[in-house]
Amino acid sequence: MLGNKKRIQTCGLAIVPFTWVTTRELWRKMALLPNEIITRYIFQEYENATKEENCNPEVWVNLACTYFFLGMYKQAEAAGFKAPKSRLQNRLLFHLAHKFNDEKKLMNFHQNLQDITEDQLSLASIHYMRSHYQEAIDIYKRILLDNREYLALNVYVALCYYKLDYYDVSQEVLAVYLQQIPDSTIALNLKACNHFRLYNGRAAEAELKSLMDNASSPFEFAKELIRHNLVVFRGGEGALQVLPPLVDVIPEARLNLVIYYLRQDDVQEAYNLIKDLEPSTPQEYILKGVVNAALGQEMGSRDHMKIAQQFFQLVGGSASECDTIPGRQCMASCFFLLKQFDDVLIYLNSFKSYFYNDDVFNFNYAQAKAATGNTSEGEEVFLLIQSEKMKNDYIYLSWLARCYIMNKKPRLAWELYLKMETSGESFSLLQLIANDCYKMGQFYYSAKAFDVLERLDPNPEYWEGKRGACVGIFQMILAGREPKETLREVLHLLRSTGNTQVEYIIRIMKKWAKENRVPI
Repeated sequence: MLGNKKRIQTCGLAIVPFTWVTTRELWRKMALLPNEIITRYIFQEYENATKEENCNPEVWVNLACTYFFLGMYKQAEAAGFKAPKSRLQNRLLFHLAHKFNDEKKLMNFHQNLQDITEDQLSLASIHYMRSHYQEAIDIYKRILLDNREYLALNVYVALCYYKLDYYDVSQEVLAVYLQQIPDSTIALNLKACNHFRLYNGRAAEAELKSLMDNASSPFEFAKELIRHNLVVFRGGEGALQVLPPLVDVIPEARLNLVIYYLRQDDVQEAYNLIKDLEPSTPQEYILKGVVNAALGQEMGSRDHMKIAQQFFQLVGGSASECDTIPGRQCMASCFFLLKQFDDVLIYLNSFKSYFYNDDVFNFNYAQAKAATGNTSEGEEVFLLIQSEKMKNDYIYLSWLARCYIMNKKPRLAWELYLKMETSGESFSLLQLIANDCYKMGQFYYSAKAFDVLERLDPNPEYWEGKRGACVGIFQMILAGREPKETLREVLHLLRSTGNTQVEYIIRIMKKWAKENRVPI
């Protein structure tokens, strides 16, 4: 058609389909802070006891437990194997197998668990840490039926429901505990996190107020916990001051700092922070996929794009996530990167009612609609986007221009170009308008675009395109499908070219104009 110039097809996955990660659990390392001196004292006592001549063998399992609580897992395992077999030893080694990700040992110790409260609580905790939240809930509820006084189990159940996105149910279960222990740091923090999901950051912050006012709280770690979650509740405000020191203390701090860098378009810093993280939860897999997708699009790296696609597929295809909105978002993102847009739409359509006013969702949805040929709906969805940053993105402009052209509105596409500053992107948009308008028989705007291209770059290919478009306009004038007055502008476009062929074409057009009394 126009030499060997290929039609430009630009796609860009909008990759912020996530929210801040709130800290819900009181992690072992943090929970130990106020008691660490005591724990180390006990550890020294047990260690000294193992050196005595008539050492009680039971001391080894107690020493192993203190090693475990201090995070010294290899030493805990060594001490644990020196202890005589017992239910406590089995539970300890069961947890260590999980820490070491040793599936064979994990299953062996799992088989030794009995139907007693302590063993079942250990099993439930492993289910929780492996994201098997419903299985954990079933165990906790079964224990609660026979032991109503085990109030803390209500917090564990509420945590599981939070993880399953049942925030209202989590609140109901949590209320049972808070009626008895109204000043619990753990429970109030979880309540605030539920409010964050159900309402907004302001409502969540109000729930934390009692903790912030309680200067006599026995939990020193609560200060760091509250500072972290306040950054989340305030949409990232103060992230660079609060989060970096907490990266190795609160697991979510690293993830939230990555999110902060992504929202600041500092993709390289986000990648540096997460590249060595071995993902173990859906959120970590998703975020690592998002960072690789962003870096891949920024650098044009197929390797990073492939890694992102694999991470998204892992989450979206998993049994625990396939029916969740994040899981379906992941599958949509996976197919988007593979450019399988019919499959993208299957997943996006399944949850679009939740994201009607979401710019990120609409950006991806509109691209998928347009890529599958439904440019009418694609145009409608593109125009729903409110973000000025997104509306100034070249990918947005190029896809909207294509939709306008395919929907027979070439003037609107031309106006998009006129609003742009001269740059490489504006040049690319000119190429798109010139070629797509030519293909759709919209020769007037194709000729205008090729004329500008020719003046910017004296490439013979652009003259050929302009010549074909001008002849196309002339044919439409002859057929009565274009106003005769347009001929004057066509002649003006042709005269701006130094090519020798132009005089012959102009002579023919002028002759016809004279014969048909068309002023030129």
